[in-house]
Amino acid sequence: MATTKSRNKKEEKPGLIKRIRQGEVLSSDFFARNWLTVFAAVVVVMLYITQKYTCQTKMEEIRRLTTELEIVKTERLRVRSAYMSHTRESSMQQLIDSLGLNLRVQDRPPFKLDEK
Repeated sequence: MATTKSRNKKEEKPGLIKRIRQGEVLSSDFFARNWLTVFAAVVVVMLYITQKYTCQTKMEEIRRLTTELEIVKTERLRVRSAYMSHTRESSMQQLIDSLGLNLRVQDRPPFKLDEK
């Protein structure tokens, strides 16, 4: 008698694997009963994909800006070096002479006037 009852239970409710094989798990009845859960799962997956895409886009922008920053730093160093070479006294004297300004470097240093 116990075996008859256990057979009736098994026959009444097939196992999960059997239901998947027969296509009963993803039936329209399943979606009708669990529409809210399915909708929430789809929304979560879409949010995950959106977040991942945004993250990858921002990481690419960070890489691009880092490369651009390195280029600008190198350019700044080159310009600074050129400026420093132009500010040397001999360089400035050549520039003044080429412009014909008739300026000369003083032979004696400047001095202070004392008030009495």
